[in-house]
Amino acid sequence: MKPEREMQFFEDRMRFGIFMGPYHKPGLNPLVSFQQDMQTIINLDELGFDEAWIGEHHSGGIETIGSPELFIAAAAERTKRIKLGTGAITLPYHNPLWVADRIVQLDYQTRGRMMFGVAPGQLVQDAQMMGLHPSQNRQRLQEALEVIIPLFKGERVTRKTDWFDLQDARLQMLPYSNFDMATVSVLSPSGPLLAGRHGMGMLSVAATDPDGIEKLLGHWEIMEQEAASHGQPKPSRRDWRLMGPMHLAETMEQAKEDVRYGLSLLEDYRAHINPAPDIDWWDIDKIVDMLNESGAAVIGTPDMARAQINRLIEKSGGFGTYLLMGVDWARYPATIRSHQLFAEEVMPYFNGLGDPLRKSFDEVMATGYAGAQLTAEAQASMLEKYKRGSV
Repeated sequence: MKPEREMQFFEDRMRFGIFMGPYHKPGLNPLVSFQQDMQTIINLDELGFDEAWIGEHHSGGIETIGSPELFIAAAAERTKRIKLGTGAITLPYHNPLWVADRIVQLDYQTRGRMMFGVAPGQLVQDAQMMGLHPSQNRQRLQEALEVIIPLFKGERVTRKTDWFDLQDARLQMLPYSNFDMATVSVLSPSGPLLAGRHGMGMLSVAATDPDGIEKLLGHWEIMEQEAASHGQPKPSRRDWRLMGPMHLAETMEQAKEDVRYGLSLLEDYRAHINPAPDIDWWDIDKIVDMLNESGAAVIGTPDMARAQINRLIEKSGGFGTYLLMGVDWARYPATIRSHQLFAEEVMPYFNGLGDPLRKSFDEVMATGYAGAQLTAEAQASMLEKYKRGSV
């Protein structure tokens, strides 16, 4: 068993992960995109990332995973320790009883490495194909959670709405673990309202947006107020996850060159599904400068990434996990290198894992060359003994 002090260190440290839509350039062979997504999770597991959240989308040709549960089940068999979350299941599109049943199964299959994230839905076409108006989604999300959370607790549920009818519904298996649950939050207060009301964590996916970053403190206050008014435990900032896009390279120039591959097309696409500035996304030099200067993203070096996370800590008052955005701004090898640089030079700065090594190094360097001198003297002494035949 780990000593209590060591256990507390690992509990308190900042965690890191990825929030994967995923965003792929259109026209990419889907066989390749699925393989790259899976390999990304494997790589992050090996690099020491803590978690990965996988999205659900059904239109647009960019975000190609329709069932995060299927992807997570496969990823769990190929990884060792990284936690895997639905980021997020679009609850308005599913019967809540079957969602709860699938999540409990996934909890068992992953041996407790599963996380449950929910959202109202991002793509208008997804809703329209089901005959829904997007304005219905947030109400449906609330109604689904009011069923799913009691089911997780082993309760029997009878509930009829205009889109599901449950009669004495119950789960045949209870959860394997006390898994994390989180709601996606963008710019409106609906995310923090739901998170506080149901005692869930929060996934702030617009944390680095120039408007979103200014709403962070307000969203946390809403979450705390809702939790208090609904008898939920006081929210822990450890359960707050902030997402922001980053692409890192050894130099700023290399990072900018890397993102010429896909940034313009993918950000233009995102501007078609989320409110965005009316700008020319195809002027890559201007766009990179704008994203960096506004803080909306980091395209540059690990130093810039550290500064961004420090800025988020200051603006939010503190959070538990920083999530990269899974997006094909750069070709796959450059994206993997970006993840490596983040793991090598950013994560240890915040989670403290490199501090003991640095302290030990500094202690040695502070002695000057005394250690080398002592070693030289010991070597000379041994040589002299050898010459005298006294070894």
